Order: sequence, then structure tokens, then C-alpha cells
Amino acid sequence: MLSIDEILAQGLTRSQSTRYEDTGFIKPLTALIDALNTEADLNTAGIAFHQSRLQGLLQNRKALEDWTREHPEIAEEILLAPIVIVGLPRTGTTLLHRTIATDTSLMAPLWYEVRQPAPIDMNFVSDDGRIAIAKAEVDAMLAAMPGLAAIHPMDAVAPDEEIMLLEHSFISTVPECYASIPKYGEALYAQDPSASYDYLYKMLQFLQWQKRRKGELGQRWLLKTPHHLHYPQQLFQTFPDAVVIQTHRHPSEVMPSYASMMCELAAPFANNLNKQILAAHWVKKWQQGLTATQHYRDLHPDAPYFDLQFQDSIHEPEAVLSQLYAFANLELTDQTLQEMQRWREFNQREARPEHHYTAEEFGLEEGQLNLQFADYIARHVSG
Repeated sequence: MLSIDEILAQGLTRSQSTRYEDTGFIKPLTALIDALNTEADLNTAGIAFHQSRLQGLLQNRKALEDWTREHPEIAEEILLAPIVIVGLPRTGTTLLHRTIATDTSLMAPLWYEVRQPAPIDMNFVSDDGRIAIAKAEVDAMLAAMPGLAAIHPMDAVAPDEEIMLLEHSFISTVPECYASIPKYGEALYAQDPSASYDYLYKMLQFLQWQKRRKGELGQRWLLKTPHHLHYPQQLFQTFPDAVVIQTHRHPSEVMPSYASMMCELAAPFANNLNKQILAAHWVKKWQQGLTATQHYRDLHPDAPYFDLQFQDSIHEPEAVLSQLYAFANLELTDQTLQEMQRWREFNQREARPEHHYTAEEFGLEEGQLNLQFADYIARHVSG
């Protein structure tokens, strides 16, 4: 069993302070631990995994408090008009994110930064010890989940999702990736996500301050996470000058692949994982997310959304990038475009193992998916 008191105490072990300055996270953390204890059917490895992850998140929170106390200028960092990629998982968001992130006029959060936002010490400018830790963690994940390499390109130093920053407020979809807790996932909608987005802003200020210390010259953040589909209002309240790119692909092509990924992530940590229950949970969750974003867009028709079809991003990348840059008021130079092309050629999908799965093993039927996502398909899925 996971213990809230024990995990809170462990979160303070790397700090000289004996208390958390901000305790607003305790209520959502308690709800998460209750769900992991009562709903997830964790095995021994699962209990150890979640205890370690929660402890690490709290240590990161405490480290941010300590660093900000020592360097109050962190809170003065201004985040300018971020470009935010959203869309269902498996719609090319990672490929698009990492392609655009080759543009040095932008900043993207890297995997090792979102997993451990606080540096180990001031040597991070010349020798960042977090990188070796992150590489070891990626290697351990791939060893425990061998099918993951075929599903998602894992890279400790590549751009990745800021969902792992939101995770530090314990109001995010991350825990649901490593445990079957559908009741908890549904209950998240009753919680106010504002605090998690406020904390995301603080985390990005912290990372921006670090990048400035390293001499990076990027001016705007390039972010990416499907999580924002659920909370468009909070996204724009936090980043009122954001520009959003929403990717689109037919749900019948997306959901079986995503179900396979979620099962790969959760299976090592559960005594018995019901694939069909887990898949049904995620289908419902993403349908709710799409509905929330569409509702926001209907109420705010002038909101800066750029709609991008998955097939266009694959087959017409140069045309898409030119349109995106014009929409986001960015300059796409020939040198930047060449670097993007070079990255895409080096990181072709064929370089990774094939991803094998069937819709049937997850109880997913095309007709039912068409029905559940009928409004989204009619509005946003071409051909």
C-alpha cells in the first residue's frame, strides 16, 4: 500500500527545508494515492514504481521552491506567445513537435528536463548530470516494456511533452498511463485544473531561466501534449497569446494503436490488466477531450487554431510547415527548413521496430468508434 505520509516525507529528503511552502497539491495527491491503492490492483513492482515516481515529483516541487528562493529572478521570466501542438495521440504530434524543434529560434522542453526540472547543481550549464540519469531511466523503461520502442520514439535528450510538468500538480492524465484507474480518471473532471496550469507556467519559467544560462537564444516555447484537449480554457487563461496547432486523424486509426501503447505501459505494474476495460476508458476520455475543445472553439470562433490533417503532415511536410509558420507569425528560413528535412530523414519511422496490434484484442470496433466520434469526424477528418 502507498502511504501519503511516507511519500510526503520522502519528498523532503533532498532539501534542507522540513516543509513544503505550497501545500495545495496535497488534496489531489491524496486522491491519486487512494485510487492507486483501491482501484489499480498494483503488483509489487507497481507499488514500487508509483512510490518512486510520486516521491520524485515531490522532490522536484521542493527543488523548485529552493531554487526560486535562491534565484528570485526565475519568477520574472516572461513566456512569449507559445506555439502549442494538441490533438489525439498517434496523430503525428511527436513527429511535428520534434521537426519544428530543430528551429533554434524556438525553445522546446526536453525529456530529461520535464522528468527532472531542477538541476542537480549549478554545473548544469556545462555538464548537466540529469542527462545520464534520464538515459538510464529510458533504458530501464525499454527493458521493462520491450514493445514500447515500436510504439513511441523514446529519447532522453529529445523534445517531449510538458504533461510531465503538469504531472507535478497531480492533476494530469499521466498516472492513468501506468495504472488502470478509470474511476479516478473520470473524477479528474470534477477538479479545478487552474492550479496545475499555474504550476506549468512556473515550471516553464524555471526551464527558460536555465536555457538562458546555457546561452540558448530561443524566444518562444514550442509545446506539445494531447492533455490540453481537455482544458482549452485553462490553456488560454494561462497563455493568452498562445497559438494552437490541432492535428487530426480518423479515430479508428488512432484508438487501437493508442490502446496498445497504454497496455504496454500499464501491464508491468498490475496483477491483472483488462485490456478491453483500459481501452474503453481511453476511448471515452479522448472523446470527452475532443468535445471540450470543440465546445471551446464554438464559443470562441476567433481562437487561434490551425487544423492539420495527419496525412498532410506526412506527405506534404514543406507545404504544411510554410503554412504553420505563417499562421504563427514565424520566419521559416531556408536553413531552418533544410535542418528540419535532415532531421526527418534521419528519424524515419522505418528505423524503429514494427508496431503489431489488432483492434479486436482491445474490443474496439470501427462502427462503434465512428458512432462515438461522429461529430469530430464530420467536422475535422478529411476524406
